[in-house]
Amino acid sequence: MSSGTVRLGAGAGFAGDRIDPAVDLARRGELDFLVFECLGERTVAAAHARRLGDPSTGYDPLLGARLRAVLPHTARGGTRVVTNSGAANPEAAGELAARVATELGVPARIAVVGGDDVLDTVRRVDPVVWETAAPLSACPEELISANAYLGAAPVVEALDQGADVVVTGRLADPALFLGPLLHTHGWDTDDWELLGAGTAVGHLLECAGQLTGGYFADPVTKPVPDLARLGFPFADVAADGTAELRKLAGTGGRLDTRTCAEQLLYEVDDPTAYLTPDVVADFSGVTFTDIGEHRVRVAGATGRPRPDQLKVTLGFRGGWLGEGQISYAGPRALDRARLAADIVRERLVRVHGVDESAIRVEYIGAGAAFRGLAADTRPFEVRLRVSARVPDPDHAEVIGWEVESLYTNGPAAGGGATRSKRETVVVRSCLLPRRLVTPSAHLLET
Repeated sequence: MSSGTVRLGAGAGFAGDRIDPAVDLARRGELDFLVFECLGERTVAAAHARRLGDPSTGYDPLLGARLRAVLPHTARGGTRVVTNSGAANPEAAGELAARVATELGVPARIAVVGGDDVLDTVRRVDPVVWETAAPLSACPEELISANAYLGAAPVVEALDQGADVVVTGRLADPALFLGPLLHTHGWDTDDWELLGAGTAVGHLLECAGQLTGGYFADPVTKPVPDLARLGFPFADVAADGTAELRKLAGTGGRLDTRTCAEQLLYEVDDPTAYLTPDVVADFSGVTFTDIGEHRVRVAGATGRPRPDQLKVTLGFRGGWLGEGQISYAGPRALDRARLAADIVRERLVRVHGVDESAIRVEYIGAGAAFRGLAADTRPFEVRLRVSARVPDPDHAEVIGWEVESLYTNGPAAGGGATRSKRETVVVRSCLLPRRLVTPSAHLLET
């Protein structure tokens, strides 16, 4: 690590991400900060649903495992950890982090960031919901959560208080990385050019393995070596906002201008106006320069003043999803799968009273991903999937039951039946004035 830079490592890109690449970074990456980005819109809403059933839960189920794996190394190397794994219950997540540190005998000051839970506020304000173009009060489903996207400020506050581990709820993904940069480099919170540059670095790192070839890989057009040992990226970020992106020697994957360009545009609607709580970032002038094997220099991002409103993710109870799957192979596999679907559909409606419009049928292997536009009419094997969103778990149970019953009551040679049911969450969005959201950060007492 060169003098005057901050080294940020990407420890996770989503809730179910691998742990061993983060351990490798923690062990030999010489990081200043290790960031675990583990929260999506559906993830946080689902976490609230879990918390309704058990108030002691609601954080990322893998948080304990991640911390047990990395804290011995981060403590030894002076690396500080930042994560949004608090999800719907940052306070409980912080307490878990403290217990893990104690169990490991690792001295660690734990900070919790809150203020993103704005459920009472949205109920009072009754904002317009994007997806329905109607007031929140007009939504028929039960509202169970509302989380505003916070910016980097509370992470800075937590680090200024001396936190070794910062646990947050809903933050904008790049803010997890921008906070350590603001804290260490001392950037002004209205220096839009630097905030835009730091946000670009955060956006490049936030999906972890995607920057080093994951999700990028295609065996013919975009080969990526040794994906089973994919190394996660890190960045050395200078005080002027330029950065060098790298991965550890001896790890799988690739990091070059092509992987960086794809990740820069990932989930970006307008590269000239990437809206975050910290800045309206402009990526249109970003340049990537290969400066060595798996080493890329990034520069050119800038920004404009931050929006006056914050995006809020709304979670509603969405009923229950039941599903069943079964495979058919050999001659006329698709014909037999279609006959099986007709049988299940009729029985769900006639025997069990399921609303026919709620039933969805897919023929996996025969154009399901293309909605029939590119279907092979003579596939050698087809997997039938029947699902339905229903009001209660009992109706959800019968979906898979009817599919499984095809073994002896349906077309020939069906096999490999599976069934499942789960409660679902509907995710929608709205805006709230920034002045109505109050972020906070505090150290847990030890």
